Amino acid sequence: MNNLTPRQIVQELDRYIIGQEEAKKVVAIALRNRYRRSKLPREMQKEITPKNIILIGPTGVGKTEIARRLAKLVDAPFVKVEATKFTEVGYVGRDVESMVRDLVNTSIRNVKEKHMENVKGKAKENAEDRIIELLRPMPKKNKKTKNPFDMLFNNDDDDTDEVNTSDENIEVIKEEQKSMAQKLKNGELENEIVEVEIEDNSSSPIGILAGMNTDDMSANINDMLGGILPKKTKKRKLPIKEAREILIQQEAQNLIDMDTVISEGIREAEENGIIFLDEIDKIAGQGNKSGPDVSREGVQRDILPIVEGSTVTTKYGPVNTDHVLFIGAGAFHVSKVSDLIPELQGRFPISVNLTNLTSEHFISILTKPENAVIKQYKQLLKTENIELIFDEDAIIEISHIAMYLNEQQENIGARRLHTVIEKLVEEISYFAPDYDQDEFAITVDYVKTIFNKANHYKDMRKYIL
Repeated sequence: MNNLTPRQIVQELDRYIIGQEEAKKVVAIALRNRYRRSKLPREMQKEITPKNIILIGPTGVGKTEIARRLAKLVDAPFVKVEATKFTEVGYVGRDVESMVRDLVNTSIRNVKEKHMENVKGKAKENAEDRIIELLRPMPKKNKKTKNPFDMLFNNDDDDTDEVNTSDENIEVIKEEQKSMAQKLKNGELENEIVEVEIEDNSSSPIGILAGMNTDDMSANINDMLGGILPKKTKKRKLPIKEAREILIQQEAQNLIDMDTVISEGIREAEENGIIFLDEIDKIAGQGNKSGPDVSREGVQRDILPIVEGSTVTTKYGPVNTDHVLFIGAGAFHVSKVSDLIPELQGRFPISVNLTNLTSEHFISILTKPENAVIKQYKQLLKTENIELIFDEDAIIEISHIAMYLNEQQENIGARRLHTVIEKLVEEISYFAPDYDQDEFAITVDYVKTIFNKANHYKDMRKYIL
């Protein structure tokens, strides 16, 4: 997928995102430029930096989805952060460098999962051996008489027994192990209880401190203390079917080289990472030099060196941001891109205006994408053996209702469709387990009954996000 042409990238994005052709085109070129850069000599690669992008448009038009699908397309490390969560250096809160640490953590986790997947077969074999070991009968012991003189100086109770290592006893154990291994293979022991050792995070200082304050403080503490404190473990009794997955994960972890994973993860973050800076418009001041705008400008100045390219210290080592792609996004209703400090504007040379969605877009959003909301509800109700059918006229009416509500209330874009559909299938979902019929058709009349224009459109506040 890494060598897709811009046209192919747009076609892939079209599978999930309706409209916004200009934005798709811009991000497709940015992605293709990474591929082009990888083909250049090493010295030239260092000189070419990504052209960061700002996506401008109201909520619900696809800004986040475009960035997320783009990263998924090429399996690139991706994090979404809200610019409003950061505070200027010297203030209590989350520092801007944490976005880079989040990216590295995500990248290393992705690489680790790939490496663990590669050794899953061997890990499964090792896990089965461990289960047999946990089920293994203990060798019989013979009583051994202690010397009274030794008892004065040695209180070790284990000396009272000695393992019976006779050939007969060993053969019996081997036969029992073979029998257990066969039963395990046949799935006859899935509900047997075994005791496994797992990591214990419940009483760690990080957990305690995180409970005392915000998630952001927890994240910063994790960054500061990660890898310093020893890992605690505890024992849990679980059925074999549950214990197996834990043991497979543990064995896969033992089979991979974490030093290789970390170095590969850092390289992926540096070369292919994407940081999505949402609500960037909220930190743009409007020229005032007092009040909260001073703090906003401070956050912008703290973000600037990271976007320009700098080295950030993480618990895994230094990480360079020269070639990380930054995609900013915001509605820019109150402020403008020009309200950002000039230096930061210069680091986002490409800006794209995303268009408001029309009722035609809504119809396409409801039906065309692979994850379309109507398809989701159909699959959900299929679990209750009910076939949900949407008439074409009903879909058109749903799109008109969503448009009307966006015009009358806050425009939340395509997210409005979720609230409308949820209300529409509320009764069906509630009574679904009790229905005798195996299909339910949603017609235009049914839609109008639920959303009666004359009586209910003005009383929709309780159904609105």
